[in-house]
Amino acid sequence: MRRPLLLGVVGLAALALTILAGGMRGAAGSCLAAWLVLLALPVGALPVTVVAERFGRKVRERGGVEMLAALRRLMGLMPAAGLIGLPVLAASLTLYPWMNGPPKTPLAAVWFTAPFFLARGILYLAAWTFLCLRFARPYDEPGEGRTVPAVALHAVIGTLFAIDVVAALDPRLDSALLGLLLMTAWSGLAFAAAILLAWEEPEPIGRGRVVPGRGRLIPLVVLLGLWAYMHFVQALIVWYANLPQEVAWYVARGGWTGRALSIAGGLVAVLAGLQTLRPGRVTTRALAGAALLVHALEMIWLVTPALRDRFVLRWSDALAAVAVACLAAALAGMLPALAPRAAPLRSRGTR
Repeated sequence: MRRPLLLGVVGLAALALTILAGGMRGAAGSCLAAWLVLLALPVGALPVTVVAERFGRKVRERGGVEMLAALRRLMGLMPAAGLIGLPVLAASLTLYPWMNGPPKTPLAAVWFTAPFFLARGILYLAAWTFLCLRFARPYDEPGEGRTVPAVALHAVIGTLFAIDVVAALDPRLDSALLGLLLMTAWSGLAFAAAILLAWEEPEPIGRGRVVPGRGRLIPLVVLLGLWAYMHFVQALIVWYANLPQEVAWYVARGGWTGRALSIAGGLVAVLAGLQTLRPGRVTTRALAGAALLVHALEMIWLVTPALRDRFVLRWSDALAAVAVACLAAALAGMLPALAPRAAPLRSRGTR
């Protein structure tokens, strides 16, 4: 009990420093970006786990037992992420332009109101918590009645969440692709984190041969490739359509920092693809760490330029990340264990 209490005190102290460094509005933006990274761990792990459970036998045969256990541990963070999200969403209300302007349509007069925004946020978090707790426990023969509705519900919630919480911050970009892009980035972030958390296990290929790391590298490459492709297509459409407002959205996220992040993200995706020619455990974990960092910075890239009109990292962003991480760890330590911890593969023995 002492450790969660100490982490809670550190988190609150970091939160106070965040407010001092960025002011109330700046701290709200930094905390929202940091919370999106935390939320990505359980919510991003959810669809990957659902799909893997649907093909459970094949996943086990290809050495994915420990990866599934790591993904389920990440989904166990959802109650803590949900609780932290309530004050974060409430504090973020001041960030949205619709708070200070008259509604342009009758639907906007209802949809873009503080009470309805918070009610939708609570509904999204409650639904994700239900799904994460439901799939945090293994089920050998799920059937389509368990997996298909879960994927469909996650897709609907993720799309609405992206529109309400992320896209509404900076309405200059009118993109129907943002929801799918955000969910893909979250799954890539969660899968990369699971690679770093999971025990190493051999993957039998062919006649008893082993290609270390390939079973984890291929899904990571697929997620990174899909994510990079959607970013490229969205940017290409905006530029060749010559849409001034949407170009301004990208200009605000450019500069040296934005370009460096774009180059880093592209390099990670390309290197991951090339690594499939000669996979290895060490390189797979290194690529997973790089992907985790890129996706975490991407959340700041999406949120903070709406407030600063440029993408730049500030001390308030780092302090908010420390605050959210410590508070999440403290809450996870206080809440009862919601996802079973699988014993390491080494202790169970392998053939």
